[in-house]
Amino acid sequence: MLERKFVKLQTEIPGPKSREILERRNKFVPKGISNNCQSFVKKAQGALVEDVDGNHYIDFAGAIGTLNVGHSHPRVVQALQEQASQFIHTGFNVMMYESYINLAERLCELAPGHFDKQAAFFNSGAEAVENAVKIARKYTKRQGIVSFTRGFHGRTLMTMTMTSKVKPYKYGFGPFAPEVYKAPYPYLYRCPEGMTEQQYSGMIIEQFEQFLVAEVAPETIAAVVMEPVQGEGGFIVPDKAFVKRVREICTQHGIMFIADEIQSGFARTGKYFAIEHFDVVPDLITISKSMGAGVPISGVIGRAEIMNTPEIGEIGGTYAGSPLGCQAALAVLDIIENEQLNDRARKLGERVLEKMRLLADRFEGIGDIRGLGAMCAMEIVKDRKSKTPDKEAVGKIVKAAAERGLMLLSAGIYSNVIRLLMPLTITDEQLEEGLQILEEAIEAVYQNNNPALSVGGE
Repeated sequence: MLERKFVKLQTEIPGPKSREILERRNKFVPKGISNNCQSFVKKAQGALVEDVDGNHYIDFAGAIGTLNVGHSHPRVVQALQEQASQFIHTGFNVMMYESYINLAERLCELAPGHFDKQAAFFNSGAEAVENAVKIARKYTKRQGIVSFTRGFHGRTLMTMTMTSKVKPYKYGFGPFAPEVYKAPYPYLYRCPEGMTEQQYSGMIIEQFEQFLVAEVAPETIAAVVMEPVQGEGGFIVPDKAFVKRVREICTQHGIMFIADEIQSGFARTGKYFAIEHFDVVPDLITISKSMGAGVPISGVIGRAEIMNTPEIGEIGGTYAGSPLGCQAALAVLDIIENEQLNDRARKLGERVLEKMRLLADRFEGIGDIRGLGAMCAMEIVKDRKSKTPDKEAVGKIVKAAAERGLMLLSAGIYSNVIRLLMPLTITDEQLEEGLQILEEAIEAVYQNNNPALSVGGE
């Protein structure tokens, strides 16, 4: 184990103070709300977190992709303090505030597409998707909504229906919303053996076209909702040909193409919006998570003629687009631009994938590595021939990393993917220390469980 500069562990994880609070949590907070880490935060800055027991962690989870600009960025803190000293909330639908307009204007300028755009703001990612669906249905006068296998869009009735993973998101919560359909989405790692990437892409495109014959008629579909990179589904990156063909089909049939950028947006993939990598212009874009640097805010950006379809009062909400959220989001946009976080994301991704390739050379359990920009993941399997998902190993790796001071998250419909969502503001030294801890955690799990899975290295 190398000497740590940033991680400092004063107690076991979780420590005595955290365990004491955990007992109260278990008594007063329902178990249905999951907790990845069993410790309780005291303060956090950048990519570093300190818990109530004085233990210091490196954060590779980023509050599930919410902190691209890092914890408590000084510009965000200043913006919030200044706003709170003036007023905290009036309700945009009661008395408006200019920050809402400023944010809408900036996002409309940044979003892809050379046409007039408008933006509306809400509270959460699920709300953004719900409202994008409402707007698309209102505009097209159709009901059908198409999402994709392994997609995740939220926990409300509509967005839960659109989501693929049954447990823990859907099990026992039905009946679900009607007129929602799941289409195939490419997953190159699990393509049929012997098939080339081009052949596989053609097959998935053909399946999507057949889907519009066998499952639902295109003239009844209001919108296709696609994550340009699937987040909870396991950081699955589709090929450009597939995304472009889906866009063409939508255009052909008057279907709204909605890019769900809730996890992939705001510089995570090296561009403001991940859809920009695919040379596709969506009709609507849903945004949240890193938009507010931890302050709840979400939004929908889209073609003005589509966004302007709902009548007065048909969209919005009491806290939708709050002043604090708008000011935080404006600060985030400043930080991305001034600190060149799109460039930083690309460089981080290159280093992370390089490290993952070295780990894959050492450990047979790493079946696949993939990513776009700084949205990177490893898929863990029991063996590379069968590609059987190894959820148990991932759980152990995440736990071993936490015990060593690294915060990690899993993903994938089988929970067998380790995803990395470190703040883009992380320093090179912090990144390297975190990657070293990740390697130690993997090494500890495989050497304890099955030494044969470790196939080289020092």
